[in-house]
Amino acid sequence: MDLFDNIVENEPRNVQLAPGAVLLTGFARSFETPLLAAASSVVECAPFRHLVTPGGHRMSVAMTSCGTAGWVSDRTGYRYTAIDPETRQPWPPMPDAFVDLALRAADKAGYANFRPDACLINRYGPGAKLSLHQDKDELDFNAPIVSVSLGLPATFLFGGLNRNDKTARYRLAHGDVVVWGGPVRLAYHGVLPLADGYHPLLGSQRINLTFRKTR
Repeated sequence: MDLFDNIVENEPRNVQLAPGAVLLTGFARSFETPLLAAASSVVECAPFRHLVTPGGHRMSVAMTSCGTAGWVSDRTGYRYTAIDPETRQPWPPMPDAFVDLALRAADKAGYANFRPDACLINRYGPGAKLSLHQDKDELDFNAPIVSVSLGLPATFLFGGLNRNDKTARYRLAHGDVVVWGGPVRLAYHGVLPLADGYHPLLGSQRINLTFRKTR
C-alpha cells in the first residue's frame, strides 16, 4: 500500500477506521497544557526507560506508566505489575487530567463507562517505531484502548485480527486520539519509524498516552 493511502488530514472530524475503531482528530488539543504537565509529573517519579523484549531486543520507544498497574517487558515476558521494577515503588497515580481525557474520548467514540486503571506513556524520538502487535496482556477485553498522540506526527498502522491481514496507514497529528474496542479490540497495530522534525511544544519527539483497563 502506498505511504499516503488512507492518511487522514488534520481536520477536526471523527473518522471510522473499522467497526469499533474511531480516530478523533484534534480531540486532545484543548487538553495539551494539563496533559503535558501531568506527563512530566509522572516521569519525575517513574523515568522513561527502554524495555527489553523476551527475545533480548531493546525497544526503540522509551516507556513508563502510571495508574494502579504499569506495563513491563523483560526476558521473562510481557506483563503488568503494581510495582515499578526500576524504582521499587508503586507506579505514580494516574493524573486527573489523564482520566478526564480518557473518559471523554472513550465516550465520544461510543464506549461509555470506560474506567482505565493504567496509562502507558511512550516517547518516540526520530527513527523510533512500534512493530505490529496486539494489546493482549489485559484481562478485560471488553474495555477499549484509548491512544493519544502529542508532538511530532506519526504514521499509525491499523490491521485486522491476524498479523498478516492488510493494514491501513493513518497520519496521527498532535492532539489526535484513536479509540478501538469491540470487534477490533485485538486488532494488530503499530507505528512506522518516526520522521525527524520539530514540534513547538515537544521538540523532536512524539509522546503517546495509551489508556487501558487491565483487569
